Amino acid sequence: MTSARTRKPDIGAPQLWIGTSWKMTKGLNESREYARGLAEYVAANLLPGVQPFVIPSFTAVAAVRDVLGDDSPVLLGVQNAHWEDQGAWTGEVSVAQAKDAGAQLVEIGHSERREHFGETVETTRLKVAAALRHGLIPLLCIGESAETRSAGGPSRFILEQAAGALDGLTDEQLARVLIAYEPIWAIGEHGRAATIEELRQPFSDLGDEYGGRVRGLLYGGSVSEDNAEALLGIEHVTGLFIGRAAWRLPGYLRILETARQAISV
Repeated sequence: MTSARTRKPDIGAPQLWIGTSWKMTKGLNESREYARGLAEYVAANLLPGVQPFVIPSFTAVAAVRDVLGDDSPVLLGVQNAHWEDQGAWTGEVSVAQAKDAGAQLVEIGHSERREHFGETVETTRLKVAAALRHGLIPLLCIGESAETRSAGGPSRFILEQAAGALDGLTDEQLARVLIAYEPIWAIGEHGRAATIEELRQPFSDLGDEYGGRVRGLLYGGSVSEDNAEALLGIEHVTGLFIGRAAWRLPGYLRILETARQAISV
């Protein structure tokens, strides 16, 4: 049997990616409890065309891996990783180490990493390359501030963020990348939920540039049970990257069910 540490992410093309980052929440017991409930749900419910993924804190990655098991349809991610394979980088975790702990996906370039920890377009490029080098899925986060939006719209800004991070990739490599558009003004505890109309143009432009070329174009930013269906109806949106609404398992499962129903229609 293939071990959980060496299992590779499915390189197929699900129609909808539905995932959540737990950020800096949940200890080991809570993480295991969530993972057990999720494992029971996916074992009992068919989700054709829906790819679930969860991104715990680093301390819980191996524990969640052990609960989900070797052949889980749920992909497991990490919230960040260094671009070097090893070395004198105190406090950092490499992609190779994340993979050894069970990760199949790496979140890269979240706005909180950019704002508080100096993440740049160049470091996102290095991290995307490192994730691909080790066979993991890069989940590249892009998004503009309210000020940037007011100054002329998000499209040019987010396309430049994406282009810089994906520079130099072959078509085959690009086809393994996920992009999550998360406008900064719409995320977090004090974020304002974007309207569907506000999202049509950014996704139209992202779709023109990357539609059919990357594994998926996800939306993240005040995603909830109330707006998930409408968000999935936006042209070029092929998934949701959920925050607080999915930190409790019932909320995540209800959004998974929304995605399942959206595909079956």
